[in-house]
Amino acid sequence: MKIVSSVAFYQVRPIASLKDLLEQSCELFNRNKAFVYKKKGIDEIQSVSYGDFKSDVDAFGTALIDLGLKDARIAILAENRYEWAVSYFAVAGGTGIVIPVDKTLPFQELENIVHTSEADAIIYSHKLEESVKELANTCSTIKHFIGIDRESPDGNLISYSELINKGKRLMNSGDKSFTSAKIDSEKMGIMLFTSGTSEFAKAVMLSHRNLCSDLMSVMSVVKTYPDDVFLSFLPLHHTYEFTCGFLSSIYSGSCIAFCEGLKHIAKNLKDFKATIMCSVPLIYENMYKKVMEQVSKQRGAKTKMNIAIKYSNFCRKYLNINPTKKLFKQIHDVFGGHIRIFLSGAAAIDPGVAKWFNDIGIKLLQGYGLTECCPLVTGNNDRQQKNDSPGVPLPDVEVKIDEPNEDGIGEIVTKGSNVMLGYYNNEEATSKVLKDGWFYTGDLGYFDKDGFLHITGRKKNVIVLKNGKNVFPEELETILNKSPYIKESMVWEKHEDNGDIKLCATVVVNNDYIGNKFSNKLLTEEELHSLIEHEIKEVNKKMPIYKYIRDFTIKQNDFIKTTTQKIKRYMEKVNK
Repeated sequence: MKIVSSVAFYQVRPIASLKDLLEQSCELFNRNKAFVYKKKGIDEIQSVSYGDFKSDVDAFGTALIDLGLKDARIAILAENRYEWAVSYFAVAGGTGIVIPVDKTLPFQELENIVHTSEADAIIYSHKLEESVKELANTCSTIKHFIGIDRESPDGNLISYSELINKGKRLMNSGDKSFTSAKIDSEKMGIMLFTSGTSEFAKAVMLSHRNLCSDLMSVMSVVKTYPDDVFLSFLPLHHTYEFTCGFLSSIYSGSCIAFCEGLKHIAKNLKDFKATIMCSVPLIYENMYKKVMEQVSKQRGAKTKMNIAIKYSNFCRKYLNINPTKKLFKQIHDVFGGHIRIFLSGAAAIDPGVAKWFNDIGIKLLQGYGLTECCPLVTGNNDRQQKNDSPGVPLPDVEVKIDEPNEDGIGEIVTKGSNVMLGYYNNEEATSKVLKDGWFYTGDLGYFDKDGFLHITGRKKNVIVLKNGKNVFPEELETILNKSPYIKESMVWEKHEDNGDIKLCATVVVNNDYIGNKFSNKLLTEEELHSLIEHEIKEVNKKMPIYKYIRDFTIKQNDFIKTTTQKIKRYMEKVNK
């Protein structure tokens, strides 16, 4: 079964590249606010117009080329901030290939990305300076280290602000090396790394055409306006936040407000008068729980709320009247008072929570995508929506179910201009997922009678945490198995009563090694437990926090395996 969505609900203007996107938007919305943010320790809101944004991008790009970084590969290692945006467009807009990097990665993974991507330079924030200095000692190929917060140069550590000023001087002298640079929209312009350790991370090659195609599809199904304010909360190196929040805002002439952090979401929604936010289900589910906790403390409040929901739904459906802002004003005020759209992705959200937000007048639109697809493949939209589905295929994106079973469930595969070029220097991995123009997602699902996608599970063994992070069990198992005390292991997820997901490991110990190590002394259960606990703690030190193994069990006999010696995970889970 193949589903194709070809009708654009809203008219969109064509864009050929990210450079073209910025030039068009800055011409259309020159005086509009492009960014608002707060400097650390200062509550006053700073703002930057589209015109000033383009001026900084052009200056920085000109200075980068003057440094000898034309056609270079430049990594960005920083938190969400205005300078990140300038850096991205300065590299992608005529300097070379941009490599957005997860700032939370352990040094080992960061070092691997730098080597794999063959980066020529790194743009970094002060928070990452120690890691960058260490990279300077281990990665001789990097020519320049550009510090966003550095006021003056120090050896090979260059000042971002000085480059901006230098670029403006060069442009005033007639330098058009950056502004006149041509973009080949079909070639790799962006390199993104999938989740994984240094042994498993893959570099996704994206072109300007890939991103622009997906962006135009997104803009044709979700209506945004120049007076919208996007609260940028999720990391910008992730394509979900980057395309659906960042690029869509630039496209529509909206304003991007940089969130100060997880603890500041509610305050920033209000301070910046945010109207749209991208996030993961965990955030929205926590918002819902907090509101319901307050409602439950007031006698009769829940009954009144349910009556109000039924009344408002009747008015909207039959009378074409929307009374939600008045009926649920107190709840809307909790979310800043201006929010109209919450975008949810990276994991499945509780349908009941999605329905509640939509019932009280805040559109909660969930979608499905992958980094390799820039990322959105399907999505709920202004005119078609189901709370238990990530929506229908985007316009100009084809989706089909490969080899469906008797229930219509099979692997989700997709085709479109948004699909990646391939994995960098990894033809084997590329050939496994790209076949005859179709991208094989590794996810299982089906379409209902209305053409909405439903995801039933993962073809592979990826564990999706509630915060949207992906964890591949094989990654952790490979590292665990390097311990001489561990013969083999299996990593699995445990669903807690509170909805959290905990990573656990089942370990088969290497009795031969342990016997030799301790002169054939028979260890007690406590001693053996302490030994394996230490090994797991050592593994956790090398991992981001979300990949920490929180619990483990010791298995006395070998795992149940296939003839090719692969663990039969489903059988082991039944036996746990």
